[in-house]
Amino acid sequence: MSKERTRTGAPRQSEGVRAFKRGLDVLHEINRSGGSRAGDVARALDLPRPTVYRLLETLEELGYVARSASDDRFRVTRRALSLGDGYDPGVVICQAAAPYLAELSKNLVWPVDLSTYENAAMVVQETTHSRSPLSIDRGMIGKRLPMLRTSAGRAYLAACPARERNLIVNHLRRIDEADDRPFLDEGRLDRMIAETQARGYAIRSEGEYNPKTASIAVPIVRNGAVFGCISIIWIRSALGIEEAVAQFAGQLQETASAIPVEV
Repeated sequence: MSKERTRTGAPRQSEGVRAFKRGLDVLHEINRSGGSRAGDVARALDLPRPTVYRLLETLEELGYVARSASDDRFRVTRRALSLGDGYDPGVVICQAAAPYLAELSKNLVWPVDLSTYENAAMVVQETTHSRSPLSIDRGMIGKRLPMLRTSAGRAYLAACPARERNLIVNHLRRIDEADDRPFLDEGRLDRMIAETQARGYAIRSEGEYNPKTASIAVPIVRNGAVFGCISIIWIRSALGIEEAVAQFAGQLQETASAIPVEV
């Protein structure tokens, strides 16, 4: 098959090939960043924003990217991940949970996070902070939350198998963060785990992590495996813990049970 050539004799790149290359560049940038808005991709690749929007719409139609329902970021899907060797469960649970978090945040107004465990911390994978009028935090995606001083970390520790919990706690002891030391006391830690397991949700209400806020978290559990945790965060001075539990805990648990997770 002959190719159209320029005056110098080099093959001329057709519009279709150019668009295909740009599409791959966009997909690569989304994967590299872990999730970006269309404008961010356009700036990173120095492409016109309308072009990037069209390419992202096509990639979304083909199932290679998905737009977050909570912050308008595009992330690669499991289908895109299957093109390589990588499989990121955080990306998968994020895509499954995003519309549920968006709906939950509409009902509860306060911001909601989805976090997954990663190397002695809970990492925020999805959030509604940017859409909540009551949020005092921004830029939460990718933020690492301490295991012992946040409701998400406590919920994960209480729900995961005992062997995994022991490995995590031993890791935390080796890291030896000064702020964690009071919470690594065996008696205090055992009580926290037992109380959280009995309640079915974890709480942070005494300024252990952020003195301005409090939170409740529930785990997403299927067949004994913890896939992540959902947290709701509010300003401590605006709401007491008992009132917050009465308003939020049940809806958090219902949402955690409803999120479709591939076991």
